[in-house]
Amino acid sequence: MSALRKWLLSGLLTLVPLVITLWVLDWVVSTLDQTLRILPEHWQPQQLFGVHVPGLGVLFALLIVLTIGALASNFIGNKLVNWWHALLHRIPVVRSIYSGVKQVSDTLFSEKGNAFRKALLVQWPREGMWTVAFLTGAPGGDVARHLNGQDYVSVFVPTAPNPTGGYFVMVHKRDCVELTMSVDEALTYVISMGVIVPGGPKSLQPADAPASQA
Repeated sequence: MSALRKWLLSGLLTLVPLVITLWVLDWVVSTLDQTLRILPEHWQPQQLFGVHVPGLGVLFALLIVLTIGALASNFIGNKLVNWWHALLHRIPVVRSIYSGVKQVSDTLFSEKGNAFRKALLVQWPREGMWTVAFLTGAPGGDVARHLNGQDYVSVFVPTAPNPTGGYFVMVHKRDCVELTMSVDEALTYVISMGVIVPGGPKSLQPADAPASQA
């Protein structure tokens, strides 16, 4: 019985990650294949090739994103994007949703942004208990004024094993430990619930501290 149990566990450990990975890839490909529906009917792959070709939607979606990015990068395209943003900001309800989503996406995907650029170790949910968090920036506006100008940082504390949910908290910089592991490694650490342990810690230095103090 012990041998059968060992073989069963070994089989599950081998197959479960593979099956989940294939399922996620199939979902992504199937979802992106829906973008082909915007093409005229006589341009549909089923009409051109006589069969459904999985994955063409991925290439088509990538082509759309690259084309929009190229157009938005030039002068005329940038003017059109600004006009589009201004139009959406005049529509009630849509304005609040769009502006919030755009601020988050600009923060996450901007090359100059600091969001999710560092993995931290913070005490959560109480002192003496530690968890992995991600640096998202620094408090500003009215929040910073209520913190009396103290050296706080904004962090996102993900839940495990699903890191898409979590908590946004502000903690004092001296109470954070910057991890040498990358954000990808930290996410793997969270998703694996501590089974996969990469990297090591180092002290988090204030932004204005000289490099020699690190």
